[in-house]
Amino acid sequence: MFASAANSSMFQRQAGAYKQVHLNTGVDGASPHGLVVMLFEGLSDALAQARGAMRSGNIEQKGRAIGRAVGIVTEGLRGRLNLQEGGKLAADLDELYAYITIRLIHANLRNDESALDECNRLLEPVRMAWSQIADKQPVAAS
Repeated sequence: MFASAANSSMFQRQAGAYKQVHLNTGVDGASPHGLVVMLFEGLSDALAQARGAMRSGNIEQKGRAIGRAVGIVTEGLRGRLNLQEGGKLAADLDELYAYITIRLIHANLRNDESALDECNRLLEPVRMAWSQIADKQPVAAS
């Protein structure tokens, strides 16, 4: 039993290291638009993890996943808005991200899976728009 647990722990560390290398490699080669797309991918992943944790009753994992989602929204998406030069679009996104943050906190406090669904539904058009922009950007030479 101990060897099995040790192997599992080693595998988790290796998987984490691989994920970090993959993330760093993706970030290094990404355009600014690609980085935003990566934030949305991370957000989608965090919301899926939160949903799974809710369903399995894993409160700690749910809290971590929702905390990660809130961080992506507040620091990664909302925190990078240029409200002085972005006009109405930036102001609208700022309001959307503030609302999403409130709904994520609600989802965490109330184990409300429908709030996670609402966040996904509201963010999907924005994610798609950023994806389309990133797809049209030239690839940088390495």
